[in-house]
Amino acid sequence: MAAAGTAVVVGASMGGLLAARVLSEAYSKVFVVDRDRLPDDPVARRGVPQGRQLHVLLARGREAFDELFPGLSGELGALGAPLVDLHDEVHWYNDGFRMRRAPSDLIAVGVSRALLEHRVRERVGALPGVELCAPVDVLGLEATSDRRRVTGVRVRPAGGDDRAIAADLVVDASGRASRTPYWLEHLGYPRPAEEEVHIGITYLTRMYRREPHHNEGLYGALTNAVPGAPRAGILAAMEGDQFAVALSGILGDEPPADDEGIARFAGTLAAPQIAEVVRTAVPTSDPVRMRFPASRRRRYERLRRFPDGYLVIADALCSFNPIYGQGMTVAALEALLLRRLLDRGRHDLARRFFRSAARLIDAPWSVAVGTDLRFPEVVGTRSPKVRFVNAYIHRLHAAAMADPALGAAFLRVVNLVDPPYKLLAPGIMWRVLRRSR
Repeated sequence: MAAAGTAVVVGASMGGLLAARVLSEAYSKVFVVDRDRLPDDPVARRGVPQGRQLHVLLARGREAFDELFPGLSGELGALGAPLVDLHDEVHWYNDGFRMRRAPSDLIAVGVSRALLEHRVRERVGALPGVELCAPVDVLGLEATSDRRRVTGVRVRPAGGDDRAIAADLVVDASGRASRTPYWLEHLGYPRPAEEEVHIGITYLTRMYRREPHHNEGLYGALTNAVPGAPRAGILAAMEGDQFAVALSGILGDEPPADDEGIARFAGTLAAPQIAEVVRTAVPTSDPVRMRFPASRRRRYERLRRFPDGYLVIADALCSFNPIYGQGMTVAALEALLLRRLLDRGRHDLARRFFRSAARLIDAPWSVAVGTDLRFPEVVGTRSPKVRFVNAYIHRLHAAAMADPALGAAFLRVVNLVDPPYKLLAPGIMWRVLRRSR
């Protein structure tokens, strides 16, 4: 299908940039509007409050980014971002059990959010027909008189007058603070049902100079929170010969922001490598703290009425507990989904996208929410399946201390390469039971 028409993307963060990438193939003009001033350099910006926190691009996400932006991994590598074998070059402590390492094809890239978004933004901005418009406030939607179709957005450029941008398709990629529910109500449509799982996570990130002897020479270390011990930590190599250390606590347990408190908090984690870096490495940034109250999923696929010419994507559709690092990967997979659907035509696009995106989201949502429900303080329905899976995964972690095949199976699921049911395959279950005995 030849590119024709105009699309508008609300939000120039990662989800919006990924959406603009695929829309540029189907529409001759794509406007990306954002209320924030977009920096010329790879620095965190005000409109992305989580931008200074540690971000993880899962193995499947790196593949998806390379599919959308060929050669991106190599480009980031040339800028100093290490390519990391997640099974062989990372210390994993799951439920306190140290996973046995082994070579794998699960390759991630250790890169800061600022550098990744900067390179993606430059790629998108260079696409024919794409225009990045910022700072611009989006005031609302334009629609036909019968309100069955969205026809554009009303905007207010900084220092300018209100005006309308006409569009054949508007995509909301404005994140958790999306105003789509309000805009739909204003047009006479119902709000989508929302699901929330309150986890009350507070996380803190600080950068340190990476030396060859740190972390036994590996690129990362990770330990998760468990019932009774609600603290977690991640150590990840980044560009510039740096380590990012992210410490987190849930349900009111917050990491402190002073040097002594950070070291004390890190010393309580199951991964001693994290505490060693905090204790001996030279800090290269101040600690930055952020709070995340709840995972939230908006069920647009369940609405019986929805206007044509409008979509919602990425965090505006579903935002996950950030500790699992799923957000950017899911956004990239949704962009690839949108590309496939547009290749088949624009008819009934919203219904087709929301239904397919719901199926795509189901797996990472079940992983994140199911794991959070291990904590008795987290409010939510614990079906027999959820209870069984959580007990089974605990035994899998214990067995993965000796059996690298179990570690590989688990990592393929958390990296969104394999669906969760693969962990219940007969061969995997047999290995877990054998090791348990």
